[in-house]
Amino acid sequence: MPIKIPNELPALTVLDNENIFVMSEHRAASQEIRPMKVAILNLMPNKIETEVQILRMLANTPLQINVEFVRIHSNESKNTPQAHLDNFYRLFDDIKDKQYDGLIVTGAPLALLDYQQVTFWDKICEVFDWAEKNVTSTMFSCWAAHAALYHHYGLKRHLRKQKLSGVYRHCSLKPKDQLTRGFDERFNVPHSRYGYIDKADYQTLNNIEILAESVEAGVYLVASKNKRQVYLTGHPEYDASTLSEEYFRDLESGVKAIIPENYFTNNDPNTEAENSWRSHGSLLFTNWLNYYVYQITPYQLDADHIQAIHPGNSRG
Repeated sequence: MPIKIPNELPALTVLDNENIFVMSEHRAASQEIRPMKVAILNLMPNKIETEVQILRMLANTPLQINVEFVRIHSNESKNTPQAHLDNFYRLFDDIKDKQYDGLIVTGAPLALLDYQQVTFWDKICEVFDWAEKNVTSTMFSCWAAHAALYHHYGLKRHLRKQKLSGVYRHCSLKPKDQLTRGFDERFNVPHSRYGYIDKADYQTLNNIEILAESVEAGVYLVASKNKRQVYLTGHPEYDASTLSEEYFRDLESGVKAIIPENYFTNNDPNTEAENSWRSHGSLLFTNWLNYYVYQITPYQLDADHIQAIHPGNSRG
């Protein structure tokens, strides 16, 4: 089954040209099933690019998914047309009385700011708390993962002196976990970040399990034992060209650019990179939707039923 997205969303044409199964609102209206409701809180500046990347990952599941795009505030965006935001996004304040089967919170280019310096920090904390009562399972990516871990558990991130950028080999620490089911023994994931949390700090929490890590990139995939929270420090949704685009963007802006590791052929930025992580990314999102969302979400989607499926949801 496909994901259902608005008829005029640009991603519909992109994914259709890739022969990825997506369904317009008109076609989906004729089907009498209970689709999954997934909200995507998109914090990235170039929202259209991020939409395509995430929808590509979601589209490979056999479930029908109704997707809603959400933004944290109504400020103008330098990288996304206002008409696109007006047509396809809803403000969090307008949806916070609703419930969702799943929520994805993207990363954001805020790594060098203290959390309290982020202009929408109070609002994103409100989202984190709202999700605990109104969403069956939430996936946090990159900056959002570190921010949510700090908010929920007090875990403090550290900053590298230079950006971690590249494609790194990972291994699953719990291959029988439903989220990592079917993963290869070794798999690639792109990373692009300054922040990290020490493995020892994760291990102080009884409610949290480390599911996958990398020797070079550190802890990658973490989940709460009750499946309500999934934390990704990497970017399995990235296109083959994304790290290259970030590298040249840094060069043009005068930022000290680091050539992504294990990415360009012969470490030459003039070569075209290959995507060696697509299958892992697709399987990760499919496992999350199936085992962490669909298999446990209530048929009657309201706050009381969501809380009933997660008894004893304690932190720490």
